[in-house]
Amino acid sequence: MAFNVAQTQATIEKLNSGVTKMSAKLDLIGPAVEKAVNHWYVPDAIAKPLIWAANKLIEIGSWILNKVIECLKGAAAPVLFYLDAQEWQGPSIRGKVSGVAGNVAGEALKAPLSWTGDGATAYVGAVKGQPIAATQIETTSDKLATALTVCAAAGAAFYLALLAVLVKAILVMIAAAAAVATGVGAPVGFLAAVGEALQDSGIIMGLVATLVGVLTAQATQISVAKGEANDNSAFPKGGKWPSAVV
Repeated sequence: MAFNVAQTQATIEKLNSGVTKMSAKLDLIGPAVEKAVNHWYVPDAIAKPLIWAANKLIEIGSWILNKVIECLKGAAAPVLFYLDAQEWQGPSIRGKVSGVAGNVAGEALKAPLSWTGDGATAYVGAVKGQPIAATQIETTSDKLATALTVCAAAGAAFYLALLAVLVKAILVMIAAAAAVATGVGAPVGFLAAVGEALQDSGIIMGLVATLVGVLTAQATQISVAKGEANDNSAFPKGGKWPSAVV
């Protein structure tokens, strides 16, 4: 499953930058509306709905901003998941145990080729547990690596989609502030902005729900792998590595 560390880190940087920009745009709406309606020629029929729409937009925009900030608390997770997956799948863990499994397999043993008798037979029998144990570790590490990679990819996709929502929300705030300058058309522009903001908040909730679903499924896989790691059937004598000494 493809994962790009640099792209994910760039996405997080843009999100952090977007949070700052979103906050600044939200801070401009209130004063802009107050300035726009604070004239004798602006009737209550325009001022009141404009103020209501502005307050509602600020409320929804603040919710979006706070939700993005909350989501960013786990921003380091996708990259960490990916790096851990590489560790489990790479030469330091899976590579080593797969090498052990291959080297101690019955057909790979060289000693029996030149060593015969009861001792050789006993040795071959005693070493049989080692490739089984190594294979179990290999299988568990593979499952963990796969689960972690899925989590990393899901996290990266989540933050990329979240960035798209935040960029759209910022544009909504900019458009709302510009609508103030239209005078009579400002309430209509603000109401449209409120609708867009509500849609964005719904999208964020959907993204969060999807991410939680993926992570829950992978947590189940990790739990299964943990159970396999605690399974001592391939590690007799209290979970110790099978001994070849008879």
